[in-house]
Amino acid sequence: MTLIHPLPLPFPSRPALVGMIHLLPLPGSPGWAGSMDHVLDRALADAGHLSAGGLDGIMVENYHDTPFLAGRVEPETVAAMAVAVDRIRSATPLPVGVNILRNDAASAVSLAASTGAAFIRVNVHVGTMFTDQGTLHGDAGSTLRRRAALGAPTAILADVFVKHASPPARAAIDEVARDTWHRGKADGLIVSGPGTGRPTEVDALQAVRAAVPEAPIWIGSGLTPENAAQLLGDGSPDGEPALVHGAIVGSALQVDGRSGSPVDPDRVLRLVEAVRD
Repeated sequence: MTLIHPLPLPFPSRPALVGMIHLLPLPGSPGWAGSMDHVLDRALADAGHLSAGGLDGIMVENYHDTPFLAGRVEPETVAAMAVAVDRIRSATPLPVGVNILRNDAASAVSLAASTGAAFIRVNVHVGTMFTDQGTLHGDAGSTLRRRAALGAPTAILADVFVKHASPPARAAIDEVARDTWHRGKADGLIVSGPGTGRPTEVDALQAVRAAVPEAPIWIGSGLTPENAAQLLGDGSPDGEPALVHGAIVGSALQVDGRSGSPVDPDRVLRLVEAVRD
């Protein structure tokens, strides 16, 4: 099966909003509490709030499986996430994506092909980043070959200088963006702040936009009702395209703004209103 580049992203509006479902600890993780029913109940409740609040998509992540593995996750993690993604897809009409932390793109592509998930997030798609899991290396070649072999039209959103990580000393964000788009053939680029819930810097968005103006660019952290106008606004007063195509949002939609908490439907409505206005 021949897959074009870039694969279209399944979102009708711009800027699109994708809400996070931070799964409770899964089987095999240190925090696993022994009940998949509890994991699924929480995930389905979060999915319902995100869908009812007017978001454009959902991303499912093994957020509570800390400390994360640097490479492949265990089979029980993939199995549990597949069950969760399948149940969420059945419960909501929204496109669903997957991020398998910390950087298991192979399992994410395979899971998406099996469940019909529309997109995945890859934290390190090309190059190298230094993280609390150690050194993470991108493997775009293997990821795209696996996707092609599976015949899965799964879009790849890839981070440029992913959060909770440091780039090599001489790496420049514009060059990494070009490599991720042109050589890594990602279908969209994600730019984040330094950590979960911390705002993405406008300068970083502008640098990536200038380097690859044709690429869909996504905010990966820190979008709030208060900074939505700044981060999602026009690139210039001369009518240039908006800086970003969408945002992946977790903390701002969760109880008390605490990452990993249940989704708060009032917070969902406030963010959607701010972005749509």
